[in-house]
Amino acid sequence: MTTPLIRPELILSSDGPFLAAAELTQTESRTVHAHSHARGQLMGALNGLVSVGIERQQWVVPAIHAIWLPPHVAHSIRSYGPFSGWSVFIAEPRCQGLPSEPRALRTTPLLREAVRRAAQWQGADMAPAQVRIAEVILDEIAASQAEPLDLPSPRDATLVRITSALASDLSDPRGLEEWARWAGISPRTLSRRFLAETGLRFAQWRQQARLLRALELLADGVSVTAVALELGYDNVSAFIDMFKRATGTTPGRYAPTSSA
Repeated sequence: MTTPLIRPELILSSDGPFLAAAELTQTESRTVHAHSHARGQLMGALNGLVSVGIERQQWVVPAIHAIWLPPHVAHSIRSYGPFSGWSVFIAEPRCQGLPSEPRALRTTPLLREAVRRAAQWQGADMAPAQVRIAEVILDEIAASQAEPLDLPSPRDATLVRITSALASDLSDPRGLEEWARWAGISPRTLSRRFLAETGLRFAQWRQQARLLRALELLADGVSVTAVALELGYDNVSAFIDMFKRATGTTPGRYAPTSSA
């Protein structure tokens, strides 16, 4: 993955221009281990998909979406196949009015165009017109609505056993009562702990896990039919209906050849 036009010192400190941007392109999958930086970061995808690990949560960033990372938030990154996107780094003092927690968001055409322009800046100082464009980017981040593109992980050992088993085979059709018997606890206890630890009901967590896995498989070029079967759906139509309810569009939108 390349980040042209951004000097390393701009990422590591808040000195210099308060905003720096770069376009990102790569042809193969890549993993970046956990790290953090002094600036806030907005990382967006135009084609392909990346996943971002933050503490006990896994986020995905599909096409025309982005993830906001406040300053000093440790995160890892994994891309899936060919990917194009962009990244914006914002000096910590200018992050005060931006979300204080990580957030996935759907990018607007205005935000994408402003970032495209900012990615062309090469000077150390920002002209007045560039400052105005940078302010538009900040306003768009501040006004953004959070998108449900993350999957929280529980801490409870019993729940970790269940979610690990589920994640290893998302086609497993067992319901909450059967998983409770498998784990040796009552269904009521399992339901209560799941909601308390993840903020999601059991069925919601499994559907979210299937959705995020579907996005990864689609970005890897797996067909919609094969994804539906791998995730345990009886037919492709049921999978497409779930996907459209969750994302507002069809799974074919996330194929590697899609355009933003």
